[in-house]
Amino acid sequence: MSLLSHWLNISQFGVRSQEEEERKKEDENYPITNYQSPITNHQLPMTKISLETSRDWLMKLVTNETFIYVMKRLLQALLTIFLASALSFFIMKFSPGDYVDTLGQNPKISRERIEEIRQQFGLDKSWPEQFGFWLQQIVTKGDFGTSFVYQRSVSSLLWERVPATLLLAIASLIITWAIAIPLGILAAVKQNRRTDQILQIVSYAGQGIPSFITVLFLLFFAQLTTPLFPVGNMTSIDHAELTWLGKILDIAWHSVLPLIALSITSFAGLQRIMRGQLLDVLRQDYIQTARAKGLPENRVIYVHALRNAINPLITLLGFELAGLLGGAFITENFFNWPGLGKLTLQAVLAKDQYLVMASLVMSAVLLIVGNLIADLILKAADPRIKLEDLN
Repeated sequence: MSLLSHWLNISQFGVRSQEEEERKKEDENYPITNYQSPITNHQLPMTKISLETSRDWLMKLVTNETFIYVMKRLLQALLTIFLASALSFFIMKFSPGDYVDTLGQNPKISRERIEEIRQQFGLDKSWPEQFGFWLQQIVTKGDFGTSFVYQRSVSSLLWERVPATLLLAIASLIITWAIAIPLGILAAVKQNRRTDQILQIVSYAGQGIPSFITVLFLLFFAQLTTPLFPVGNMTSIDHAELTWLGKILDIAWHSVLPLIALSITSFAGLQRIMRGQLLDVLRQDYIQTARAKGLPENRVIYVHALRNAINPLITLLGFELAGLLGGAFITENFFNWPGLGKLTLQAVLAKDQYLVMASLVMSAVLLIVGNLIADLILKAADPRIKLEDLN
């Protein structure tokens, strides 16, 4: 056995020596510069796998229900935005006079200068030419025109004002839901009791009082409690000198009264809807079955009933945002809040054509995005819902 193993070792050593000599000859024929690591030979299959994975992911994305729904809504949004811009343009044109006509009432401005201004802003062209040129500038350059009053780009004016309006609307939405949902649940659980009766009176009063009356009451209250609540503007005079935390608190301090004015009407309606939806769900058979099985009442309400009762409210989220943006027009003007609503009203009064059109288009975009987000949240909350049924 020892001789056999010794002979095998010698044979293997001879084979290895022969293989090493052949490898040396190959290295001499192919220099190190042309040498490729075996790792690179596996890069092609890896690249092929990664390409196939990317292609599969892209195909899943394109055929995904959510992606198709979002694309459909975006295409519909283009038509909606076009109609909104056309409607605002023709309303401005059918109203008597324009911006240049108001300048003509100033005796210090000559007729020649008025004609120059009219040509400068393209108001000497026909209506279809003006509207077509405006759309062309938007599509090709992203230019919404120049404001007649401010003598600035309309886009820059919008980007300055939209954040203030969104801050007010989103903060009001959060506050409204944070208060209305718990109170609606409480009213449903305490049905026909003293708590429910008080909450119903509050909700009826909130819905019955017009928003501008609420604003006037708040302004009167602010005057009585001066300087507890500031009235007017979004920041204090020394806002630039404050720290970052001081700036946040300063804006929050100035937004207290506008948020109250904007939230009261929305809160009242949402609280009543929450109460009604939860009462309907609590009467369902599966809720009675859950109670019969001995489940705790809190689990029945907050786990089983609330999940189904809140779905219709998520659908209303987009309409709620629309109402808040509409209410912001009134609130911003009364409280001198530098938002989109105040800018739009000033543009309408001044006949600032391109600024009015761009402001209404921006409002339409915000409403479309709000409704789209509401639908996607509803789908996430209840996967059983098909997005195509919401269209």
